[in-house]
Amino acid sequence: MKTKTQKPEDTPDFEQSLTELESLVQKLEAGDVPLEEALKTFERGVALTRQCQTALRTAQQKVEVLLTKNGAETLEPFDDDEDADDTGR
Repeated sequence: MKTKTQKPEDTPDFEQSLTELESLVQKLEAGDVPLEEALKTFERGVALTRQCQTALRTAQQKVEVLLTKNGAETLEPFDDDEDADDTGR
């Protein structure tokens, strides 16, 4: 349950942004959108991508703070290159 004190009403949450972004991608992939509308759709998609990235960054920071507060400071950086080396790819 969300309350107004948790999040301003004018800021969409992560799931809403992601759902809208997926819808915009499908619309653009269909290829039947006039150029001007496609550009506006693309612009909106870029804005939604940035919102999603910010939300994910914020969530990651909150997790790190919580783990540090609980004394379980066992975070390791995520690195795709190391994972690829471990699997032999």
